[in-house]
Amino acid sequence: MFIRYLFYYNTGAEHAREYYTCFLIEKAMSLDNIFVISIIFQFFKIPGKYQHRVLFFGIIGVIIFRAIMIYGGTILINKFAWLLYIFAVILIATGIKTFYVSHKTFDIQNSYIYKSIVKNLNITPNLEGDKFVVKRNNKLYFTPLFISLVLIEAIDLVFAIDSIPAIFAITNDVYIIYTSNIFAILGLRALFFCLAEIVERFSYIKYSLALILIFIGFKIFIHHYIAIPAYVSLIVTITLLLFGIIASIIRKNMIDH
Repeated sequence: MFIRYLFYYNTGAEHAREYYTCFLIEKAMSLDNIFVISIIFQFFKIPGKYQHRVLFFGIIGVIIFRAIMIYGGTILINKFAWLLYIFAVILIATGIKTFYVSHKTFDIQNSYIYKSIVKNLNITPNLEGDKFVVKRNNKLYFTPLFISLVLIEAIDLVFAIDSIPAIFAITNDVYIIYTSNIFAILGLRALFFCLAEIVERFSYIKYSLALILIFIGFKIFIHHYIAIPAYVSLIVTITLLLFGIIASIIRKNMIDH
């Protein structure tokens, strides 16, 4: 919220709206990321006292990889404007697909990354305290803590492929894109232990996100004919997210009673 006001006072209301829209979209789209991180921790039986360590180093990776993706994407879009239309197709296709997919899930044992790690690295069968790597018989062995960190970073990159194109459709200001991305993710990771317990309760959020992605995709296609202001995108985003949250709460109350 503080960053939003900084944008408002330093660059004007339009940039503040763009920042807040990007922030909300990234925040909402990262909820599934929280769900998958929880699955990874459960799979490797990572206790809470070590999860903080994995999340901390995971954030460092997010800051670096998101910077590369966002700055690289900005350069490409500035050079090849038609890439936005490819992003639009991806967003619309992802939005439509979301209606038919029950939940984003992650089959760890059958994932390419997990198989590659197990095949090519020496892995310890159990945790070694809070260590990512240990040395035995002059050989390096990687712990389940390390594997969970690598998988979390990989999953974030996969989710970024969905979220970053959506943000580019809102603004081409790299500073707004990057700060909104990072602060949205930082907020979610900080609240991970609370959100991991409740994220599944908001079952209709995915439909809100699907409609937001479709809206943004069409916005790209029509921007040469109809310029949709940032405040309209913000209103649409907030409205759809609120509908998803309210519908989820109503559904849960009906099931409980």
